[in-house]
Amino acid sequence: MRYEHQLVVAEGDYVMLYGRYSGTGNPAASVVVDVVRIKDSKLAEHWDVWEDEATRTESASGLPMFGDQFFPPGD
Repeated sequence: MRYEHQLVVAEGDYVMLYGRYSGTGNPAASVVVDVVRIKDSKLAEHWDVWEDEATRTESASGLPMFGDQFFPPGD
């Protein structure tokens, strides 16, 4: 399994992480957004969104979901 991060954004007690999981054995890689809230230097809350990565033919915009290129399915 491989994780690649692309973006980390923080404001106040909230942190958002945007990344991609591949090599999980699933047909498609997963593009993931995690949002966490920190309180007193500890993780207080966590939300996430997982979505199968769209291929070039599935992309309505013609743009990749992650990075600046399309990856082979599952890669």
